[in-house]
Amino acid sequence: MKTIIIFTMGCLLTASGILYSQAPGGWVSLFDGKTLTGWKAAENPATFSVEDGAIMVAGPRAHLFYEGPVGNHSFKNFEWKAQVKTMPGSNSGMFIHTAYQETGWPAQGYEIQVNQTHTDWRKTGSVYSMQDVKETFVKDDEWYTEAITVQGKQVTVKINDKVINTYTEPDSLANSTIKRRLSRGTVALQGHDPKSKVLYKDIMIRILPD
Repeated sequence: MKTIIIFTMGCLLTASGILYSQAPGGWVSLFDGKTLTGWKAAENPATFSVEDGAIMVAGPRAHLFYEGPVGNHSFKNFEWKAQVKTMPGSNSGMFIHTAYQETGWPAQGYEIQVNQTHTDWRKTGSVYSMQDVKETFVKDDEWYTEAITVQGKQVTVKINDKVINTYTEPDSLANSTIKRRLSRGTVALQGHDPKSKVLYKDIMIRILPD
């Protein structure tokens, strides 16, 4: 009987692993609301903590990379969304197609800006420095949904279900040696500076077909 139970548990774990790595699929949570399990912080880990079911970003520059089992933390085409709340004057970002990096601003992938009132003129929804947004669509101190869809060479950003930015990567970058382009990779959250405080919760991803 013990052998059968162990074998059954092994099959379930294996099936679970297969499910995590499958594509496409339904929405999957990347954050359990209690711990930073599955995430790895670089440079200043204390910038990230969990408060009232949300990831609180507050402190010196740091980046929190997803390194958990979903999709083996390597995504190509996907939808990624989170509930976000910014405090006045705060700056943060949601990175796509990036990779863990010990220090500095991530060299790989793109940052999707999170910023309503920080002095940086690139506001929420910008594909940072590639196709920027100057308008603001939400207010500080209010929860809103920021959703990012990556499909082929196109990035679509929605704020509260409204498309505010659609960026298509030019073919000229396809053979470039620079890392700041669409390829595949993990996702990450940014801690920008000690004066910025931003909260993230209900962090979900849905893997799309290649």
